[in-house]
Amino acid sequence: MTIKDIAKESGYAISTVSRALNNHPDVSEEAKRRISEIVAERGFVPNSNARQLKRQQAKCIAFIVKGTTNMFFSDMLVELQRRVSESGYDGVVQYLAEGDDEVALAQQLCRELKPKGLIFLGGDSRNFAGGFSEVKVPSVLATTVSGELQFDNLSMVGVDDRAAGRRAIDYLMENGHRRIAVIGGDPEDSSPGRMRLAGCKESFEAHGLAFDEAMFLPACFSWDEGYAAMKRFLDGGGEATAVFAMSDVQAVGAIRAILDSGRTVPGDISVLGFDGTPVARFYNPTLATLRQPAAEIAKTSVKLVLGCIERQRPAKTVLLEAELLPGGSVRAL
Repeated sequence: MTIKDIAKESGYAISTVSRALNNHPDVSEEAKRRISEIVAERGFVPNSNARQLKRQQAKCIAFIVKGTTNMFFSDMLVELQRRVSESGYDGVVQYLAEGDDEVALAQQLCRELKPKGLIFLGGDSRNFAGGFSEVKVPSVLATTVSGELQFDNLSMVGVDDRAAGRRAIDYLMENGHRRIAVIGGDPEDSSPGRMRLAGCKESFEAHGLAFDEAMFLPACFSWDEGYAAMKRFLDGGGEATAVFAMSDVQAVGAIRAILDSGRTVPGDISVLGFDGTPVARFYNPTLATLRQPAAEIAKTSVKLVLGCIERQRPAKTVLLEAELLPGGSVRAL
């Protein structure tokens, strides 16, 4: 049964039925009584989802999250939601797998939800180059910065991933490591993974060493994938004195695989993570990592998208620095 059916059976206009169901005062007691009787008899349940959708559409910012198991994004979402809510907007979260097209999802959301703005957590620059021109609302690509993208409605906020990848290998080299494995997002699916790997290779070259492609272990940004990649490497006879994992969760997964193989961290293999999530501080040993300024990324992303929505400010790129945090998971040789 729909609100139209109630109107037909009661003899009242659809607008009257709607006001009665929402307990408006400008409806007669007789009309309320008759409509209530029909609702009770027919077991009618108001479509709260439709009302919620209209409310969201009125002042909504959608968060599109690339990857369903990325702890760094989970922590950042809390800050994003808080700041968007304080600004009077509703935040709506949509997740997709790392290999899926976030821009195609954005196009769908713009048609169906009609958000005032979009904030992407992670993204592949190739997807943006191929389809973002069809997205017309103010948007921010958070945690990924690409010089290839030039759209009037797309701001970008994040660290210099190439420089961060270079810094990671430099740090391990400074501690005497030369046989270094790298666990990271597949360059075919991940812009951050592609840029961080490029930075790693630059560091090897700067130190007069060739990067062995067999030492790159592609994996999604999750505990399980980090574990599986490291296990395959060790079971296959791979040897390394250090590992750079492109996320803290991958690093912790890799440490578990190292320990399960009978080796120790950092006694046999040192491990360096990326992101600076809380797990790095509380893991044993404490995880050395490159910290992304999550709170600053979230704050800046919201500021930029609201500036475009409310003040028609132009898109802007903000580049932040990843901070290296030493930890017990890396030792000097």
